[in-house]
Amino acid sequence: MTSSVFETAVPDPIAYLDQVAATDLGRSYKQRMLDELDVRPGQTVLDLGCGPGTDLAALARAATAAGSVIGVDHDRAAVETARERTAGESGVTVRQADIHDLPLPDGSADRARTDRVLQHVADPARVLGEIHRVLRPGGRLVLGEPDWDTLAVDHPDAGLSRAFTRYVTERAVRNAAIGRQLPRLAVEAGFAVPSVIPITPVFRDVRAADAILGLERTTRRAVAAGYFTEGEARQWLDHLATGPFLAAVTFYCVVAESGSA
Repeated sequence: MTSSVFETAVPDPIAYLDQVAATDLGRSYKQRMLDELDVRPGQTVLDLGCGPGTDLAALARAATAAGSVIGVDHDRAAVETARERTAGESGVTVRQADIHDLPLPDGSADRARTDRVLQHVADPARVLGEIHRVLRPGGRLVLGEPDWDTLAVDHPDAGLSRAFTRYVTERAVRNAAIGRQLPRLAVEAGFAVPSVIPITPVFRDVRAADAILGLERTTRRAVAAGYFTEGEARQWLDHLATGPFLAAVTFYCVVAESGSA
């Protein structure tokens, strides 16, 4: 089942986040999220699920020295890395905490963002409720999440493509359809949702897609879970490695507002 085209080792989580952020796709969607967040000088900005601090410096530049940026993540290694990377950034602090229960007072922030975080949390609605609590009236939240149920990979046997997507949505990602659910969940948490921006990257290069999707690693897990036979997995991966390649998935950028100032 192994091909030199595909990555087989499970990447280090921090290295993976860095890798995605460094791609043209990563830079593009992150800039769009930053633009939509519309950070003003002097504001307090939250990066919830900040990981290794990938976006903290950009947020700090937008808030300026008069503002403050607070990164929050539950993972100790990510928090330590984020602190190291932002050691020279005035006004940036990083806290280890659960974003289901933010260690922040009511109405203490002007802006907040989550980036590919709610697909993994236990209770997205509770997280959104916490964000609504800590944002001031007139505050803005920008959420970015994929909708893995939209994942489409071209293959001569469409059934194999559907099996791969079903495995991803049913087993691999906790909240796989969160992208489409975000506007409803945000409204239920008390936000207004003035804007929903779909971003659909199309991958024509199998290596670029593999860096995001882990095609062989995911296929191996799908075999173990009964979604593919060994023969089907070989057929699936052989074509992806050698034939013309196309894959796409829709990512939603959702802008939410906490009410009148």
